[in-house]
Amino acid sequence: MHEITCPHCNKAFKIDEAGYANILKQVRDGDFDKQLHERLELAEREKRDAIALAEAKVTNALQSAAARKDAEIQALQAQLAAAEVARKLAVTEALGAVSKERDGLANELDQARRAQQAAAQLAEANLQLAVNDAVGVVARERDGLKNDLTLITVKNQLEEKAIKEQYALQLRDRDGEIERLRDMKARLSTKMVGETLEQHCEIEFNRIRAAAFQRAHFEKDNDARTGSKGDYIFRDSDESGAEIVSIMFEMKNESDETATKKRNEDFLKELDKDRTEKACEYAVLVSLLEPESELYNSGIVDVSHRYQKMYVVRPQFFVPLITLLRNAALNAMKYKSELALVRSQNVDITKFETQLDDFKTAFGRNWRLASEGFEEAIKRIDDAIKDLEKTKEALHKSANNLRLANDKADDLTIKKLTRGNPTMAAKFAELPGTSTSADTD
Repeated sequence: MHEITCPHCNKAFKIDEAGYANILKQVRDGDFDKQLHERLELAEREKRDAIALAEAKVTNALQSAAARKDAEIQALQAQLAAAEVARKLAVTEALGAVSKERDGLANELDQARRAQQAAAQLAEANLQLAVNDAVGVVARERDGLKNDLTLITVKNQLEEKAIKEQYALQLRDRDGEIERLRDMKARLSTKMVGETLEQHCEIEFNRIRAAAFQRAHFEKDNDARTGSKGDYIFRDSDESGAEIVSIMFEMKNESDETATKKRNEDFLKELDKDRTEKACEYAVLVSLLEPESELYNSGIVDVSHRYQKMYVVRPQFFVPLITLLRNAALNAMKYKSELALVRSQNVDITKFETQLDDFKTAFGRNWRLASEGFEEAIKRIDDAIKDLEKTKEALHKSANNLRLANDKADDLTIKKLTRGNPTMAAKFAELPGTSTSADTD
């Protein structure tokens, strides 16, 4: 416990350690803040006094320096004025003496100098005239050659630029035509727009189903009980429900076999087996294999010599082949019905058989003409592509020759044009600064 006396009432009281420490801290903090504040004010006053003193010293120093400089400038100006006056007096005196001496010598040498000057002027005039004539001739020839060379160079550059632009335009046109023909050929041989082959065929058939094949069925072959199956089966029937025609389809795309390239013949045997097991009359392989084969690109290919009633077609002949086979079957059924009617009536069928043979002949002829026309179109497209490739190669050769001609024109200089001509070489040597520039051209 601590005993503290109040400074106002002189009364003593006791306080514990915590209260005493708190009061002591307040007294110390107050004294510290007061002293700190006084010291800061003192430092601020000293700082302002030092700045004012420094400014005064600098101002005095600048004023003293300016006064000294003004005094020095005035002294120098006075010295310069005195020196100028002395110089003018000395020059005046010297000029007077020199003028007198000069006049005497001039009078003595005047006659001789006049004669010498007249002779020298005449000789110099003749020499200058000859030199001017020679220099003018050489300069005109040199300028003419330079101008001609410049015109030739500019003309060659303009012609080369025009020809290059023309050939570049022709090359772009040829490249565009080649790409267009190649794309046309690709469309004729594939006619695929992003779908798989099976999707493409199914979409193409569904487009004409309502108009041409209202009673036909074209569905996936999902029956694999015999160990294998085709892709699609087409069956069409008449109004009475009798089957007109049935076709087993197999679709093969180039991308289906990426490890090893297959041929169309590799799938014919399996297709014939599937056709027999599913009791279909015809078998058709819709294939994108062997894309470079002229045989398969020519149209509908009959492989009946290998397997009965079997055909290989590209996707663009998928629907036309179905139409041909269905129409042929309809005509055959019609003739068969008529034949049965004739036989039932004991009528001679010789004419019927002749008409049937005529129909088969006409059908085969139309089929052959269509295949030949397609093959001729493909051949013409290939010939056009080859001709455009040759034109492109010729244009590249012409552009290279133009580049060589331009390089030769750029290499042409005045030095080469005057080489072996001693007269021109001597003229250029007489011109000041011309020989060096001519050698470096």
